[in-house]
Amino acid sequence: MPAYDADTVAALADQQVSWQDKALPPAFWGRTVAEVLAGRPRLSQLPTPLMTLSAPGLRHNVDTLATWCTRHGVELAPHGKTTMAPALWAMQLDAGAWAITLANGFQLGVARAYGVQRVLIANAVISPLQLRWIADELAADPSFEVMMWADSVRTVEIMEAARSAYVGADARPLDVMVEVGGIGGRTGARDLETALAVGDAIADASTLRLVGVAGYEGAIGHGVDEANLEEVRAYLRELATVHHRLRPLYDDDVVPIVSAGGSQYFEQVAKVLASEAGEGARVVLRSGAYISHDDGLYRRLSPLGEHPRTDGEQLVPAMHGWMRITSQPEPGLAIFDGGRRDFPFDQDYPEPQLIRPRSDGSPILPATGMKVTNLNDQHGYLQFGDDQDVVIGDELRVGLSHPCTAFDKWGLIPVVDDPDAADPVIVDLVRTFF
Repeated sequence: MPAYDADTVAALADQQVSWQDKALPPAFWGRTVAEVLAGRPRLSQLPTPLMTLSAPGLRHNVDTLATWCTRHGVELAPHGKTTMAPALWAMQLDAGAWAITLANGFQLGVARAYGVQRVLIANAVISPLQLRWIADELAADPSFEVMMWADSVRTVEIMEAARSAYVGADARPLDVMVEVGGIGGRTGARDLETALAVGDAIADASTLRLVGVAGYEGAIGHGVDEANLEEVRAYLRELATVHHRLRPLYDDDVVPIVSAGGSQYFEQVAKVLASEAGEGARVVLRSGAYISHDDGLYRRLSPLGEHPRTDGEQLVPAMHGWMRITSQPEPGLAIFDGGRRDFPFDQDYPEPQLIRPRSDGSPILPATGMKVTNLNDQHGYLQFGDDQDVVIGDELRVGLSHPCTAFDKWGLIPVVDDPDAADPVIVDLVRTFF
C-alpha cells in the first residue's frame, strides 16, 4: 500500500489562497496555489513579516538523515508535529521514512485526511471519543496502522474499558507500546517494575496488543558534554532492558519496536539501541526538527550541526524570517514589523543575517554585529552600532531557532529557490494544519 494518498496531497495545489493567508498579498487572493506559482513570484512581491523555507535546504536535510539512518541500521518515523505539513510528510515518506510520528488525536485526523498509512502517536490516547474514532478507522481501513503509548496500568485500563465497550471480540487490536521515562523527565514509567506491569497489562487486555517500548531521551539530557551524553546512554540502556524483559509477551507475528530519538541525541540512540535492542527488533528514531534544522538550538546541539558528533553531511538551516525596519526612534535602535506571533522565541531570538538590496540597487549587506534584543507581539527590537547602515524600509533576513515553534505561526509558508539570492523565486507554498 502507498504510504500516503498522493492525489490528496497533490490537491493542495488546487486550494485557493485568501485573506486568511498572511504570507500572501491581496494581489494573489482568489488564485489557487498552482496559479500563484505559475507566475513565478519573487520574494519582493510578498509582504513582511514573513517566514520562508529553502527548497534545496529541505531536500538536503531529508536526504541526509535518510542516508544516515540507512547507514546506521535504524528506521525513521519523523515527528510530524514539527511541521504539520502533509506535503513535507510526503517528502519524508518518499525518502524512505517508515512512519510519521504525531502527538494527539487531532494530528492523527490530519494524517488520516491525507491518507498516511502508518502513524506512531508518541503519547497516551485515553479519550473514549478518540479511541472510538480510531477503532472505526482501523475497521474501515485494514492497511491503516497506528501505535500509541502507555506508561501506567491505569492508562491501559482506560484504553481497554473504552475499546471493549465499543468494539467486538473480533475487532483489530490497538497496538500499544510501553513508555519508559526517567527521574526528572516527562512522562514514562519511572522504574523497571512499573514498566513491566504496564507491559503485562497490555498483553492481558482483550482489545490491545503489545508491540514494543518507547521513550524520549530529550527529556533526560540537557547538554552535549560527555556527562550528559552518558546520562542519555544510561537511559537508553534501561529502555533496552525493558524491551528484553518484555520479549516473552510479544505475539509471534509482532516485530517489536524500540523507539527513541529526537533531533538532539539521535546518534546516541543508534549507538545504544541498534546494538542492544536490535536483535529482531525494529529500532525507530522520531527526529522531526531536522527537516528545517535552524540557526540556533539545533545548529548548536544536533549531532549533524555545527559541531558534528557523528558521520555524515551536516544539516543546513532551511527556514528564515524576513522583516522590515519601520522605525528608528533613537540611535542604535531600530524597530521591525515582526514579533512573537510571527517568529519563534522560546529558545533564542532571531539572528540577523543580511539586509536585502535596497531600491537604489545597493548590494546585499551583511548584518554582522546586529542583534535582536526583544520581541513584542507584532514588533521586534534591533540593536546596531554607530558604524552600521540601517534605515527605515530596510528588509532584514534573520535565522530562526527551534522549528517546533516556528511552523505553527504560519498557515501557508512560501518555499524559495535560493534564500541567499537578491530576490528569491517562490517555488512552492506549503500548507500547515495546527
